[in-house]
Amino acid sequence: MLFHKMPFNYVPAKNLLDEKIVLITGSTGGIGTALSMKCAELGATVIICGRSIAKLEKLYQSIFELGLKEPLIYPADFLGTKKDDFQILTKKIEKEFGKLDGLVLNASLLGNLSSLDDYSEKMLDEVMQVNFKSQFLMTQCLIPVLKKSESASVIYSSSSVGRKAKAFWGAYAISKFTTEALVQIWASEHENISKIRFNAVNPGATRTKMRAQAYPAENPRNLPTPEKVILPYIYLLSADSHCISGQSLNSQDKP
Repeated sequence: MLFHKMPFNYVPAKNLLDEKIVLITGSTGGIGTALSMKCAELGATVIICGRSIAKLEKLYQSIFELGLKEPLIYPADFLGTKKDDFQILTKKIEKEFGKLDGLVLNASLLGNLSSLDDYSEKMLDEVMQVNFKSQFLMTQCLIPVLKKSESASVIYSSSSVGRKAKAFWGAYAISKFTTEALVQIWASEHENISKIRFNAVNPGATRTKMRAQAYPAENPRNLPTPEKVILPYIYLLSADSHCISGQSLNSQDKP
């Protein structure tokens, strides 16, 4: 995997994502919420996706009250979603918009932080279902509408433990290694057959609920907020990164 660095002085243009349709999973918290808001501010029509309808409606209201383009709500619990669900979604997007310009696979399940010796089969299945299988199937089903975009971008949220494994990170680390593999395989397979770009972003330590679960003794005030780590996602969603595919970016790289 090549670890690409975003231009350190990158500043998104005001209407950078104007006329773009962007679907973001895990929209109801942390990085997903911050990214959904920013994409809408930059002109995109955002399809917000998450488990909690109440949180999706709250996010919808926040975007709507700013006078931005009306978002669409797509409730989904990836523990139970099937390929048929994503095929239905694809048809809805094609009917409503005719294309999809951006897909951000951000939803993740932490699972248990325990040794592999003691890791339960149930938790293994759940983490791999949310972090790998559902994301693979969603991407696979959405390929036809992504191909209809002039410059589609697919972005997976990765992790440092998906590059160098750490003890006790179990299925989460395994799933993030899989994420990096998906990016490499899809990018190489589409290099000469479509304009779809596939990349990953490792946001690094961020002030989120998942981070607090993984490091309960850590002071969250010492960590950057989600709003501070989303710039690489914006960069990869834009035409400014039109030649970049098969790469893995770090949100907290220093210039």
